[in-house]
Amino acid sequence: MITNAAQPRASLHTLGCRLNQAETAVLGERLRQDGYRLVAFGEPTDLLVLNTCSVTEDAERTSRYLIRKTLKHSPKAFIAVTGCYAQTGPEGLKKQAGIDLIVGNQYKLDLPTFLPPSDRLQKYATPVVHRTKTIAPEDFELPEYGAPDSTRAPLKIQDGCSTMCSFCLIPFARGRERSRLLDDLLREAEFLAEQGVREVVLTGVNIGQYNQAGADLCTVIARLETITGLERIRISSIEPTTVTDQLLELMASSSKLCPYLHIPLQSGDDRILAAMNRSYSAQDYVRLIERALPKIPNLGLGTDIMVGFPGEDETAFGNTLKLATEIPFAYFHVFPFSPRPGTAAVKLTNPVSATQIKRRTAILTGLSQAKRLAVHDRHIGTTIPVLFEAGHHDGFAVGTTATFLKVAVPSRSELTNQMHSVTITAASERWAVGHLAAQPAATTLLPML
Repeated sequence: MITNAAQPRASLHTLGCRLNQAETAVLGERLRQDGYRLVAFGEPTDLLVLNTCSVTEDAERTSRYLIRKTLKHSPKAFIAVTGCYAQTGPEGLKKQAGIDLIVGNQYKLDLPTFLPPSDRLQKYATPVVHRTKTIAPEDFELPEYGAPDSTRAPLKIQDGCSTMCSFCLIPFARGRERSRLLDDLLREAEFLAEQGVREVVLTGVNIGQYNQAGADLCTVIARLETITGLERIRISSIEPTTVTDQLLELMASSSKLCPYLHIPLQSGDDRILAAMNRSYSAQDYVRLIERALPKIPNLGLGTDIMVGFPGEDETAFGNTLKLATEIPFAYFHVFPFSPRPGTAAVKLTNPVSATQIKRRTAILTGLSQAKRLAVHDRHIGTTIPVLFEAGHHDGFAVGTTATFLKVAVPSRSELTNQMHSVTITAASERWAVGHLAAQPAATTLLPML
C-alpha cells in the first residue's frame, strides 16, 4: 500500500500482437492522466498492468512467469491482468498467487476505473474479476489515444474475428468482427502525426474485413494518405482471402502505403488447410502472390507457418516446405501447433510427435534465415530510405525500410525518427548493414546482434 505522498509508479507490459500494443498505449496514457508515473517493466513498481496473449500455451506460461518475476522485486505491487488470457482463462489466473484484478477484453480499456484510488493501492485478499463471456459486436471508438513511444505507432482499426479457424482461440478471446469508427481512427492518426510519428501500422485481428458505414480498408488508407506529417502507412498482417486487386493497385500507386504484406499461409497442404478451416487452397495462395508481384515488384513479403497440426504427415510437411521455398518470402514466422482448449482442433486425432515438430520447426526456421540473408545480400550496392528507430545497438543505429528490411548503420549521432538514405554495403541474417548516403563509407563491421 502506498502511504506517502510519492507519485505512484505503474509498469505496463505487453505480450502478443500489435493490437495489444496499441491498447497498452491507451492504458498507459489513462494511467498517466490518473497521476501515475510510468516506469519501465522490470523496475520496482506499485502497479503492474500485464496485457496478455493466449494464442499458445507458451504465451500463457510466460504471463505467469512475469507476474512471479514482478512480485519478487515488488512484493506489494498491485497486479492487474488483462488481454486474451484474462478473457479465456480467468479461472486459472485466479489460482495464481499475487493477482489482484482480472479484466477481460470487453472491459480492457476501462481497466483504470476498476483500480483502487492510487493513494490507497492495496492488494486484495482474492482476485476481482471483470469479464463477460461474450464480447459485444458493435463498431467502436477509443476513449483515449495512447502517447507514442516509437517512430512507428500501431493504429487500431478493427477487432475480433468471425472466421473460426480450428486451431485459434481469438474469436473466443476477442469476439466477432467489428470495425472502429472511421472519424475516430482518423482523429488518432492526426494526433499521432502532431506528436511526430512518421509511420502508422494498421492493426486489428482481421483488418482486411474492415467495414464501417460503407468504408473499407482502401477507404481508410486513402483518408490516411491526406494527413500531413504521416509519411508511411503500413499494413500489419492481412488474411489472404481479403487482399483485393483494389488494395494491390493502391499499394502499387501510393507514395505512402508501404509495399509490404504479411500474409499468413499456415500450411502449404490442402488437406491440412481444410482441417484448419482456412478458406483457401495452396494454389489460391500462389495465385494471390502471382497477382501481387507484377503490380508491386519490390514487394516485401512475410508469412506465418504452423508446424505440427494434427494429421500433418511427411507429405503434408513436404508440400509446405516446397511452397515456402518457392514463394519469394523475405522471412516467415514459424509456430509449433499448440492445442487450445475450446477449439475444434483439440478434438482431432493423429497428433504429431514433439520430436517431429521440433525437427520441422528447425527446418523451416533455417529456411527463413536463409531467405532473409538472401534478401539482405540482394540489396548490397543499393541506396534506400530508412526510418530510424530509438536507441543504439553496439554503436549502430537501426531503422526500417518501406519493405520492412531492417538496416543497421554505424553511428553515434542521434538518428531517432529521422529518415535518411542508406547505401547497403554488407549483410547478415538479421540486418542489412550500410552507411548514410550523405557520408563517406567506412570499413563495415557487422553489429554483434
